Amino acid sequence: EAQLVESGGGLVQTGGSLRLSCAASGLVFDDYSIGWFRQAPGKEREGISYISPFDGNTAYADSVKGRFTISSDNAEHTVYLQMNNLKPEDTAIYYCGAAEAVLDSFDYDRHDEYDYWGQGTQVTVSS
Repeated sequence: EAQLVESGGGLVQTGGSLRLSCAASGLVFDDYSIGWFRQAPGKEREGISYISPFDGNTAYADSVKGRFTISSDNAEHTVYLQMNNLKPEDTAIYYCGAAEAVLDSFDYDRHDEYDYWGQGTQVTVSS
């Protein structure tokens, strides 16, 4: 059974950094695009980045571009999200999802493209 496990969340001050991890198991890693989403209280889940472990293609939402970097360790079946210069508006639960599809910058943020989800990890940025 496929499983995604996020880790690395926590409390950080404005301007600080965190690195989230999404460890995948039970699936053929190279066959899946991995996306990062976040959901703040009272808001919809927002797609913020994705990576294709197959060809390394990535995309970012405007809200995080230039501050967040997604990467993949295919040998470890793990996708990372390095988050720098964090702001209070980045506070949310962060989820990773796996899509058995070749996504691109136009559809990576569609929830219905994803087949599996992790349980989420809380990121809180204090002002």
